[in-house]
Amino acid sequence: MPVDPNAIATWANAVTVGRILVSPLMFVVIPDSSRGSWVAFALWFVLCSSDGIDGYLARRHGATRSGAFLDPLADKVLVLGAMFALVSRDIYWIVPVAVIAAREVAISMYRVLVGAKGVSVPASRLAKWKTLFQQLSVAFAIAPITSSDATWLWLWLLWISVVFTVVSGLQYMWRAHRLRGATPASVG
Repeated sequence: MPVDPNAIATWANAVTVGRILVSPLMFVVIPDSSRGSWVAFALWFVLCSSDGIDGYLARRHGATRSGAFLDPLADKVLVLGAMFALVSRDIYWIVPVAVIAAREVAISMYRVLVGAKGVSVPASRLAKWKTLFQQLSVAFAIAPITSSDATWLWLWLLWISVVFTVVSGLQYMWRAHRLRGATPASVG
């Protein structure tokens, strides 16, 4: 049965809120060394998979405005939290993570501002690829079999995610420029 677009208490939102609430545990279990951790990797896999689960539930039962806000927020909390945890343990370098964080904050602010005007900003295909590369970079940085023996792999994935982050951010800014002055009815 479809849910009301204004609903808050939905199964998809429950999964999303669960991801937000469990994310801090992820930041704690990331290892202090470059040896990796199967516990951290397994938790990362579950949390990243929950993003697909809440998306499936939202498509099956109907998307909500609250879910459209919460899902990207959960992604940012999880990915940026894990990346900053890796920076704090001297595994990731701060520069690519700072670039990613700056873009995420800027686009989130943009979404809030245009959302207040009744304009929805769905994730672009590039932004979905960006999230995938960010998640893969963290996964390979914390997996014991690749964390120290294949640093080149997760470093490349991190830099690829920076490229997707910047390009998708520019794509959103281009859309914002094109939509400037448009009314919500004319955007659709």
